[in-house]
Amino acid sequence: MADDLRHRARWVLFFSVLAAVVTTVICPFVGGSGMDYGKLWRQEAPDWGIAVNLRIPRTLLALMTGAALSSAGALYQSLLRDALATPSSLGVSAAASLGAVIAIAFSPGESSSFPLIWLSALVGAGAVIAFVAALGHLRRFSAFTLLLTGIAVNGICVSIILLLHSLAGITRSFQITHWLMGGVDAVEYSVLLLLALVLIPVFVWMLRLSRTLNVISYGEVWAAGRGVDFKKITWQGFAAGAILVGTTTAITGPIAFVGLLVPHLLRRIVGPDYRLLMPASLFGGGAFLVLCDTISRSAFAPLEIPVGVTTALLGGPFFVWLLWSR
Repeated sequence: MADDLRHRARWVLFFSVLAAVVTTVICPFVGGSGMDYGKLWRQEAPDWGIAVNLRIPRTLLALMTGAALSSAGALYQSLLRDALATPSSLGVSAAASLGAVIAIAFSPGESSSFPLIWLSALVGAGAVIAFVAALGHLRRFSAFTLLLTGIAVNGICVSIILLLHSLAGITRSFQITHWLMGGVDAVEYSVLLLLALVLIPVFVWMLRLSRTLNVISYGEVWAAGRGVDFKKITWQGFAAGAILVGTTTAITGPIAFVGLLVPHLLRRIVGPDYRLLMPASLFGGGAFLVLCDTISRSAFAPLEIPVGVTTALLGGPFFVWLLWSR
């Protein structure tokens, strides 16, 4: 039985990697208003320019964002020992959104720059992690109490976002509304390179930490008995999740349910072993968001649905079903 489970888990991991590769290769050329593949093969305008400058960067952004959100969800579920935990559980997503909205609302000029939004989103996410760390240092809060604290932080951040939205001018208000919907748009390759330089080291760190996460998921006493510094790994994990969420949120806006839906579904297939679950969540999350983005730009072409709306429409019913089943 154990050999069968390990065999199935390895196949799931293989197919998650394969799904990420296949969706990244195929989805840029699917949907939308259609492309002339003959011109594309001959590298003729405008199809070649659309593929290289719009579709491919958009797909790569969706791949990295989905991988970041899904792996952050799996990481938080281990650290908080709750299968319903996500980056939103500690208010990290809402705080990153608040930081980005502040940058949009108060930046000089017609539009705010990406570095300013990125830095503000990271500051917001880091502030929440520092706040939670301070609470954990002053009082030994349980994982459940931290989740309730995250809900309170989330509500405060959302209220401030609504206040800034109501006080902003028409142009700023439209930018904030568009950004809060969560969307994957074409970006410069330099932005993708910067994103990869930030995310890949964190991905590598989480994959190397997978064996330790198996121990931590059983609790502090179990981890301490096996020589694991529970507090150090926990706060390092929270910081890693903040970097993943803050960086991607600055570019795409808040995209919900990826960090909940993908790791939980894969856990039902792969099992709780983070040596398999973490890489499967990473690649599976990237493939999932690429597919969602393809649906968003293809379902009502030439109109586009923000990908955050698509993930919410898929994740909302799944979350209700998950609560009901538990």
